[in-house]
Amino acid sequence: MPMKATASTSHLVPELHLRSVPAAMIEALKTRFAENCSAALVVREQHGRDESSFEAPPPAAVVFAESTQDVADAVKLASQYNVPVIPFGVGTSLEGHLLAVQGGISIDLGRMNQVLDINAEDLTVTVQPGVTRKQLNEAVKGTGLFFPIDPGADATLGGMSATRASGTNAVRYGTMRENVLALEVVTASGEIIRTGTRAKKSAAGYDLTRLLVGSEGTLGVITEVTVKLYPLPEAVMAATCSFGSLADAVNTTIQIIQLGVPIARCELLDANTIRMVNQHSHLSLREGALLLMEFHGSPASVKEQVASVQAIANDFGGQTFEWACTPEERTRLWSARHNAYFAGIQSRPGCRAITTDTCVPISHLADALLDSVTEAEASGLSYFLVGHVGDGNFHMAYLIDPDKPEERATAEQLNQQLVHRALKLDGTCTGEHGIGLHKMDFLVTETGTGAVAMMRSIKRALDPKNIMNPGKIFLL
Repeated sequence: MPMKATASTSHLVPELHLRSVPAAMIEALKTRFAENCSAALVVREQHGRDESSFEAPPPAAVVFAESTQDVADAVKLASQYNVPVIPFGVGTSLEGHLLAVQGGISIDLGRMNQVLDINAEDLTVTVQPGVTRKQLNEAVKGTGLFFPIDPGADATLGGMSATRASGTNAVRYGTMRENVLALEVVTASGEIIRTGTRAKKSAAGYDLTRLLVGSEGTLGVITEVTVKLYPLPEAVMAATCSFGSLADAVNTTIQIIQLGVPIARCELLDANTIRMVNQHSHLSLREGALLLMEFHGSPASVKEQVASVQAIANDFGGQTFEWACTPEERTRLWSARHNAYFAGIQSRPGCRAITTDTCVPISHLADALLDSVTEAEASGLSYFLVGHVGDGNFHMAYLIDPDKPEERATAEQLNQQLVHRALKLDGTCTGEHGIGLHKMDFLVTETGTGAVAMMRSIKRALDPKNIMNPGKIFLL
C-alpha cells in the first residue's frame, strides 16, 4: 500500500510503496528462530526508529540474530518472499537508516557481540558486528592498544562500518574507511562471503571491503569486522581554549592543521552548545566559542604540540587554556562533548533536531561555517553548533517543533543553503552520517547523475530483488 506523506516524511522522497510481508514468511521466521523472532508491536516500534526526526511504519517482524548463520537464514527467507531486510545495531543513526520505508523485517545484530580475535602483535582485532566501541576498548585495554574511532554515541562496529563513521579522533587516526581491514558479509542471496585480510595492503581484485564500508546496509549485512588497533599514547593531555569569536576559533584550527601539528582531537563548540552542555552535564565552561583539544604522543612531543597550539591560539586572541590532565577529568570533558546532541534536544522539550553534516577542505572551513551561522542567527530558529573542525567537518543542529511545519521548512532551507555552500567549496554533503533518507538529492548534486547511475548498477547487480535496506541512498 502507498506510504502516506506526513509532515515528517513528505520532503524526503517521492511516495513509497510498502511491500507486503506474507503471513507464511512470519510463520517461517518463527519456526526457524522461535523466541528470537518477535512480531510484537512494542518490539517492532523500537526497531522502527532511530535518532532522526523522520517517521515510517515499523517493520513487520524483528529477528534477533545470534550467529552469521542466523543472518544468512533470515536473508534467505527474505529473498524467497521478496521482503526487505533492515540491519539494526543500537539505533543511533541520524539519517533514517533504520526505518522500514518499504516495509520488511529488521535483523537485530546486538546479540552478536563477541570479540573474536585480538592480534596484539599485528595491531588488529576481529569482532562481531554488535560489539560497541566502548566494549572493544575495554576488551583490548590490557594489550596497551586502543581503537580510536569515536563517533560520540556508543555505536556498534557493524553500524560504524556500514555508515563509514568517524568522529572526534578522525583528524589524527582517520575514519572507518581507513581502519577496516576485512569483513564478513551476508549477501542479498544469503551467501556468506569474506572481503580483505589482516595484511596492511593488497592488490587482489576489486576492493570489496571499501565498497561495503559506507554502503548503509544496501549491499549486504555485515556479520564480522576486522579493524586496526593503535598503541595507547604514552602521554595524553586535553585542554579547552575560549575565543572572542567563532572566526578566531576557526582560524586557529586552520593554522593548527596547515602547520602540521599532529593534534589528536580538535572540536569546536559555539556559545549555544556551551550553554546547553553546561546545563545538561553540570559544568561551568566559559560561554562563547570554545576549542576542545587533545594531544597524544610521548611527553616531549605532547609538550611540543601544546606549545605550538598555544602560540597559534594567542595570535587569534585565545584566552587562558584550561587543562584536563587526569583520565577522570578528560572523561568528564569528552562525555560532555559527546552528550551535546542530547543536551541540545533537552534544551527545548518536545523538539526534534534537523542535523547537518558537511565537510570541506580545511582552507574553506571559515567560509562554510561562518556564513552558515549568520544564516541560522537570522532565521530565528534555536540551533547549536559542534564540529570535528580539525578535519573540516561540522554539524549545525536546528531544533524544531515537529508540530510546526513552518519550522521544519525553515530548517530544511538552512540545510540546503549550507550543503550547497559546502559543495561549491569542493566539500561534501555528509562527512560521516551517511546519505540515508535525508540526503538523496544532495548525493546527485555532489556526485552527478552518472556516478549515481553507476551506484544503482552496482546495487542492481548485487541485490537484484532490492531487498537490502531499500529506499536508502537512492531510489531504484
